Amino acid sequence: MRIDLHAHSTASDGTSTPAELVAEAAAAGLDVLGVTDHDTTSGWAPAAAARPAGLTLVPGAELSCRWPGGPFPISLHLLAYLFDPTDPELASELARVRTARETRAEGMVGLLNAGGIDVTWDEVLQDAAGGTVGRPHLAQALIRRGLVTTVSEAFEPQWLGRRYRLPKEDLDVFAALRLVVAAGGVPVFAHPRASKRGPVVPDSLIVEMAAAGLFGLEADHTDHTPQEQAEIHALADRLGLVTTGSSDYHGTNKTVRLGARTTTPETLDQITKAAHGTTPIG
Repeated sequence: MRIDLHAHSTASDGTSTPAELVAEAAAAGLDVLGVTDHDTTSGWAPAAAARPAGLTLVPGAELSCRWPGGPFPISLHLLAYLFDPTDPELASELARVRTARETRAEGMVGLLNAGGIDVTWDEVLQDAAGGTVGRPHLAQALIRRGLVTTVSEAFEPQWLGRRYRLPKEDLDVFAALRLVVAAGGVPVFAHPRASKRGPVVPDSLIVEMAAAGLFGLEADHTDHTPQEQAEIHALADRLGLVTTGSSDYHGTNKTVRLGARTTTPETLDQITKAAHGTTPIG
């Protein structure tokens, strides 16, 4: 059984619609797919409606979080699986974060305009196609103008990585853990050692997160080196957490393919049994 628990659609910053995403998952030989768009559940229903026979969906979301406890705040992502999407407190916080992301992106368009780059807010919204707005949508505008050739290049410091970047308004990570657990969901720390993305949190924080309800660590991820993967597996063993493997697929926004990393059936069974917000589809 091939299980990929981390994939994005046009409901956030992927390039495949939810219907296209599930078709691609089936074509890639996956048996189970996690639909985990950033801070939204809007991809769940269209993915379920288009689900090919034989493919099981694990509804989820990737929550934008922050830990303010170091010398400077560190951004981190929390994968939330099988939570109740109607839970009022969690739904309200996700809506707040989405609104903040949109305000931030519009501000970044203003920075680009001030720098002489004629990106328009309307085209960014058109690229977002009604989904959660993010930097990849601004990156597409830069690509169309021939200023960069890839989303990764657009994220470099001279572009959206620093010069034209504004800070995000994220959830406090411990508030996020509490909300996910209260909504019957299962929280897994996404790519916790991905140092190539920026600063990572210390192990001491992961210990605290485990005590606050963290269920697992996404160990097998393309942004982790073999050494980092080994460290995460060892830490998870020590803390009694499960480990997952996922592609973190974003369509053509990234080069990684669906099923590049996978999760064991035993781990999926543990996640499913721990959840009481909703159930897998299929």
